[in-house]
Amino acid sequence: MKVLFLSPNYPFEMQDFTRGLAEVGADVVGVGDTPREGLSPKVRAHLAGYLQVSLQDSHAVLAAVRATGVRFDRVECLWEPFVELAAWLREQLDVPGMSLDTARAFRDKELMKQRVEAAGLRVPHHTRASTREEVWAAAERFGFPLILKPIAGAGSADTFRVNDRAELELALARTAHVPEVSVEEFVDGEEFTFDTVCIDGKPAYANIAQYHPRPLIARSNEWISPIVVTVRDMWAPKYKKGIELGLGVLRALNMGSGFTHMEWYLKANGEVVFGEIGARSAGGHLVDQMNWTGNVDLYREWARAVCWKSFEGETRRQYNVAIIFKRALGEGRIQRIEGLERYLSRYGGHVVAEQLLRPGTPRRNWLQTLVSDGFVCVRHPDLDATMQMAQAAATDVTLYAG
Repeated sequence: MKVLFLSPNYPFEMQDFTRGLAEVGADVVGVGDTPREGLSPKVRAHLAGYLQVSLQDSHAVLAAVRATGVRFDRVECLWEPFVELAAWLREQLDVPGMSLDTARAFRDKELMKQRVEAAGLRVPHHTRASTREEVWAAAERFGFPLILKPIAGAGSADTFRVNDRAELELALARTAHVPEVSVEEFVDGEEFTFDTVCIDGKPAYANIAQYHPRPLIARSNEWISPIVVTVRDMWAPKYKKGIELGLGVLRALNMGSGFTHMEWYLKANGEVVFGEIGARSAGGHLVDQMNWTGNVDLYREWARAVCWKSFEGETRRQYNVAIIFKRALGEGRIQRIEGLERYLSRYGGHVVAEQLLRPGTPRRNWLQTLVSDGFVCVRHPDLDATMQMAQAAATDVTLYAG
């Protein structure tokens, strides 16, 4: 099994997906912008070959791949900006896997919602817009509040809730660099994920996680310590309609084999509404959370699914897992961390990871990365206990910069 893997070194979780491919018996040839000497030791250890070429230049990538003379069995990519490139390469190289038409529906948020809506599933009222006039026309049609987001964005970057005409003007100014946007109804409700590893469109593994608070709120308030929790009992009645929605979306978008990451809303009246979906794994350590939820290695099992259409990992869910992202107070370098020793003394037996930036380290830009200035991750079989520990990390552990 010879696998061409796009961007094996970045983002950071791709390094473990590279490992997973090698561990299930694939000869992995990576292709990316990173110089060979800049690859992490983990990646170098699991690559059979590497092509340094700009992923922004599709024809250069194709030429470099053809020059190897290798007949690849799979072309894979889990980084959102290049999912379509991987699909295009499959078609050019006559390799099985997700088609370009299917990949586009997972990337283009308007096309995505059109296909989901055509399957009879609830989506926000929506339209695409490439001019200010089109955005304003949509605002007049849908009313406020609205969501403005890039057609082909990832996460919540360049995404804004707009409550009135003045805020719409501000959002238009802040998205002036985005060539095309999706204008859609703001859905008021709790926000969840539905994550899967699929084999021929059927989930071999599935996961439910909840955001506390919703990402748009967390991205708008620096003082918030965002929490994401994977739930142990994902088959509880609260999530039933969300899972049914997710399965319907997979069918509507013709999902094949691989990872998916979907977001959905639960309104106060019990209605569930589709948000968006990517044909990729989630970022922000959510794959690690899923692994800790049930003691599975999804980096390896994803690789087994796409290479061999098999899944051998543990699917039994044993824990709720909460990750708490911290943002330092002040600017510059981290000066000190307060409350961490007390927190670990109280909850250390349930902490599965702690990766807070240490004194002397420069602060990260919290607007550009969910991970911010590090995180604490805890797990417990009881959801209430998990949330209590998560809230304590959010309020009682503080990083100071200066």
